[in-house]
Formats: sequence, C-alpha cells, structure tokens
Amino acid sequence: MIKQLIQDESGATAIEYGLIAGLISVAIIVALTAVGDSLDAIFSQISDSISAAG
Repeated sequence: MIKQLIQDESGATAIEYGLIAGLISVAIIVALTAVGDSLDAIFSQISDSISAAG
C-alpha cells in the first residue's frame, strides 16, 4: 500500500497542470495590459485629432 502511495503521481500531474494554467493566465494578463495601453494611446491620439479639427 505504501509503495502504491509513493508511486502515485496523479496529484503531481494536477499540480503541474495548475502551475501551467497559472503561468498562461499571467502571460495573457500581461499581454492584454500592453494592448490596452496601446489602444488607450491610439484613442487619445484620435480624440486629440478630432478636437483639433473641430
């Protein structure tokens, strides 16, 4: 019974999948933050151009 418990790796696999999912989530959040900042700059530039034209 103890040998089976030591050889059981299902918990380790679940932890690995959890860590991978966490890292992917962090990467997505960082990417969306960078895209959001770029979009904010673009919309501000458009807004300034419209205000100057009007």
